Amino acid sequence: MLQKPRIQLLKSFTKNHICTEILRLDEIHPVISGNKWYKLKYFIADAIQQGATEIASFGGAYSNHLVALALACKLAGLCSTGFIRGEAGPNTSPTLEAALEYGMKLFFLTREQYQDKEEIKNQYQATGRYFIDEGGYGTLGVQGAASILDEFDLSSYTHLVCSVGSGTMAAGLLSRLAPHQQLIGISSQKNNASLKNAVLQFCAPEKHGQFILEEDFHFGGFAKHPPDLLEYMRALWERESLPTDIVYTSKLCFAVEQMITANRFDAGSKMLLIHSGGLQGNLSLKKGILPF
Repeated sequence: MLQKPRIQLLKSFTKNHICTEILRLDEIHPVISGNKWYKLKYFIADAIQQGATEIASFGGAYSNHLVALALACKLAGLCSTGFIRGEAGPNTSPTLEAALEYGMKLFFLTREQYQDKEEIKNQYQATGRYFIDEGGYGTLGVQGAASILDEFDLSSYTHLVCSVGSGTMAAGLLSRLAPHQQLIGISSQKNNASLKNAVLQFCAPEKHGQFILEEDFHFGGFAKHPPDLLEYMRALWERESLPTDIVYTSKLCFAVEQMITANRFDAGSKMLLIHSGGLQGNLSLKKGILPF
C-alpha cells in the first residue's frame, strides 16, 4: 500500500559547505501521507487488539490527520469518527468531504467545546470506540514516529529538522536520535509555551540537550500564510520541484534556508529535513494560488 520514501538533495540549499537533503515522506501515499501513517499504525494495531470497531479523533476542517485516519480505518475494516474544531458551515471543506467519502462520521463542536477533550471522550464514549488524541499525540504515536528512522541509515547526518505541531513526530525522532546528532524543531504555532515540554516528556533526560525548538518562523501563527510565504512556496517549487503546505513544510524549509544564510551551522554539516506530508491546508486557498 505504501511506497518507500526517497531522499532528495536540495541543491539550492547547499551552500557554505553544508549539504541539505529532505526525506520525502509526502510521497509514500496520496492520502495517508507523510508522518500520518507512522503516527497512526500502532494506535490502529492496538485498537484492533482491544477489539475496537471504531476509532475516533480530533482535528480542524483541513486536518491531514483526520482524512488519513478515515482512509486508514476503512482499509483496516474499522469505522471512524472525527470531532471537528468549529461549527459546521454551509460548505464542507474538501478535506472533510474526502473523510466522509471514506466513511468517517463527523461531529462539529464549538471552539470552546473542543478545548475539553476529556469531556468529549466522556460524553461520546461508546462500546467499541477507541480514541486517538489530536495529531496522533501519545506514546503509541511517538513510537510510530520513531520508526521513521528505520527507513534509511541516517547516521551520516549531523542535524535532523522537522516541523512541530502536536510534537509527536519530534518526540519520536528525538527518542531515537544518535548521540552525535541534533534535532531542530520548527514550531508551526505562535506563543505556545508548553510545546517544548510536549516533546521532551516522551524522551529520556539525556536526550533533552539534543533538541532545539525554533519559534520565530510561524509567519504570524498557525496556518497563517501571508503573501511572502506564498511567494516563497512558489519559488521553492520552481527551484526544487518540492511541494509544501502553508501550515508546516513551507515554514520548515524557509527556516532552514534562513539559518544556513545566518551561518547557524558549521561547515561540513549534513542536514536532513523531514517532509511530514499532508498538503490539506493548501485546499483552503483559491485555486491557482500555488502551481502544484
